[in-house]
Amino acid sequence: MAPHPHQADIHRTIDAVWRMESARGIAGLVHIVRDVGLAEELAQDALVAALEKWPEDGVPDNPGAWLMTTARNRAIDRLRHLKLREEKHLQVAWELEQMQEEAARRHEQLLDDAVGDDVLRLMFIACHPVLPQESRVALTLRLLGGLETGEIARAFLANEATVAQRIVRAKRTLAEAGVPFEIPRREELPERLAAVLGVIYLVFNEGYAATAGDDWIRPALCEEAMRLGRVLAGLMPEEPEVHGLVALMELQASRLHARTTPDGRPVLLMDQDRSRWDRLLIGRGLAALERAERLADPPGPYTLQAAIAACHARALTAAETDWARIVALYDALLRCLPSPVVALNRAVAVSMAAGPEAALPLVDALLDEPKLSSYHPLPSVRGDLLFRLGRLHEARAEFERAAGLTANARERELLVARAARCLEMAAAAG
Repeated sequence: MAPHPHQADIHRTIDAVWRMESARGIAGLVHIVRDVGLAEELAQDALVAALEKWPEDGVPDNPGAWLMTTARNRAIDRLRHLKLREEKHLQVAWELEQMQEEAARRHEQLLDDAVGDDVLRLMFIACHPVLPQESRVALTLRLLGGLETGEIARAFLANEATVAQRIVRAKRTLAEAGVPFEIPRREELPERLAAVLGVIYLVFNEGYAATAGDDWIRPALCEEAMRLGRVLAGLMPEEPEVHGLVALMELQASRLHARTTPDGRPVLLMDQDRSRWDRLLIGRGLAALERAERLADPPGPYTLQAAIAACHARALTAAETDWARIVALYDALLRCLPSPVVALNRAVAVSMAAGPEAALPLVDALLDEPKLSSYHPLPSVRGDLLFRLGRLHEARAEFERAAGLTANARERELLVARAARCLEMAAAAG
């Protein structure tokens, strides 16, 4: 046993261990009891036991194994004492005892491999298509991120009771649907993997550019998404889009420190101090991108977006950005992922490569797109193009419209300031 630190230090240690080990523990328990809700409950029981015992006995040498063993013992006790009539529950209890005995005999590396497989299965369960998207996100952060319900609610500016209900309903839905604890069959894998990647990237994006609230970025969410992405890359090393997503997140996260001023105001990409970009994250992102491109033929949407991010990462100054290559990459992205949002981003790249006059017709063609009717970047981009063309009154109207559509306070301040700047310049020009 480790020496007895202060009780507050013990609690911080328990919290850190839970964040690192809860997914492995819950995944191992789901493999045994075949019920996500029961598995999480048993893991929570083990956590309560740690909070009771570790301050007195000290932190175990292998805290993750202690939690897993305790949870397995609780599972055995639970199944023994519940008055369940179905024979299969008795069989599960017997299997638990056998597994516990076998665990002591198995090599540690083999155990790690088995748990890794279980974590992968848990990812596919949490992101199962039978669940709505918001439930997939909440359940993923709960089961795989070790976040408490209140933390998830605060991260997404949602009501805690609403998030709690989503998690409860998600676990009930999975149980009622009889979702198997397995990796999808080969023919199902692309769709199911896309759902997992989509959830991870949604979490990242909410951290990178918060849709609502007072903060423009929430780095903790980016960190959690990158951690999940790295775990998935380790579990599925031959899947190019997994590495493509990891590369995309690493490259975008490299800019986080430069994306805001010290008081939290947004700093746009072309105005950022690139010396503040994280070169370690850029190196890791470029390595992941190289691996994705080596495995992919042709490259998928995450790999293409990572390649676009790499163009920015490789440019030491904004003026050195290879906008022609970015336009070509957006062309490829539009072919494999037709989307008005991608088309709008391509128009921005065209404006940088060929000027605002070349891009404005492309943006205008998107004005009647229903999916962009409440999408504030559309008037924001159009306002920027009009500003660069000297059409200041029109630009001001677009910035004001964008400010009215965004729910993020920091971004609204930026857009209002740009509208005011248009007014000042127009007045100065007479």
